[in-house]
Amino acid sequence: MHRLFVAIRPPPAIRARLLGLMHGIAGARWQDDDQLHLTLRFVGEVDRPQADDLADALGHIRFSPFEIALSGVGCFDRKGQVHTLWAGVQPRDPLAQLHRKVDRACVRIGLPPDNRSYLPHITLARFGRTAGPMEPFMALHAALASAPFTVDEFALYESQPGQTGSTYHMIERYGVQNHPYPRSG
Repeated sequence: MHRLFVAIRPPPAIRARLLGLMHGIAGARWQDDDQLHLTLRFVGEVDRPQADDLADALGHIRFSPFEIALSGVGCFDRKGQVHTLWAGVQPRDPLAQLHRKVDRACVRIGLPPDNRSYLPHITLARFGRTAGPMEPFMALHAALASAPFTVDEFALYESQPGQTGSTYHMIERYGVQNHPYPRSG
């Protein structure tokens, strides 16, 4: 089985900017450079034939390049317990459109639709049951912003869980002309 997701990899300057923010919260498991991405669709566990079908279906998605920029920070919580800290991006509409195209490709190969509301973000840290106060970090970075950067490709990734967090391996990249790039390790 393969645990897959579809995502956009931010450019090096944006990743460096985000990495520079990652400190100051006790108990945070900060993402490293290889983990920074903007998820378009979490796929989950699929077998090899379905993974191959998905790689092919994603190659048929057409989209025009668009620009986004970092915009603020936020967190996800469950029952009042924060589990994820993230950086936001704007504008959301072109990302939501690409998310819908990716979701339709997933449904075409037999995966269930993603019925959750889509909030584009880049995960900065994850938390267990104990974490230091978030308020100082959130206040300091509430106005996080960046110069716009162009989104002209996305990729299919495999996630492999490990003791220190998941490792992500790019399986295939897809550009605006949407001919898959050569596979990269």
